[in-house]
Amino acid sequence: MELITIGALARRAGIGAGTLRYYETQGLVTPAARTRGRYRLYQESELRRLRFIRRCQELGFSLDEIGLLLGLNERRTARAADVKRLTQEKLRDIDQRIRDLERMKHGLERLSECCHGEGPASECPILAALNADDDHPEGP
Repeated sequence: MELITIGALARRAGIGAGTLRYYETQGLVTPAARTRGRYRLYQESELRRLRFIRRCQELGFSLDEIGLLLGLNERRTARAADVKRLTQEKLRDIDQRIRDLERMKHGLERLSECCHGEGPASECPILAALNADDDHPEGP
């Protein structure tokens, strides 16, 4: 079993050592050993785990969700249905975020259309709308 330092593993995984330490606090990775000076040593096989984590993050999974996926990936009795369920939940979450972003975009477009970009900021209709009382909105 070849052991490598946190720095070497982090470099090979394309992440910072601080990120690797954070993953450890979250229970996503575990050092195989420590030196007398308390430096972390990892099995080289942890690189595969870190790549799995990175791919999950690129797809929008949270670290908690990644922990669940890691567990399913490593448990022989895990069911594909559980992996699919987590994936479908993430898709629903992403769809909701897209709807929220579209709503924000449309609101900003309406505000932008109200302002000609001339004159003092104190007369800007965008700022007026943002400063409006909730009971008496002045904005679009």
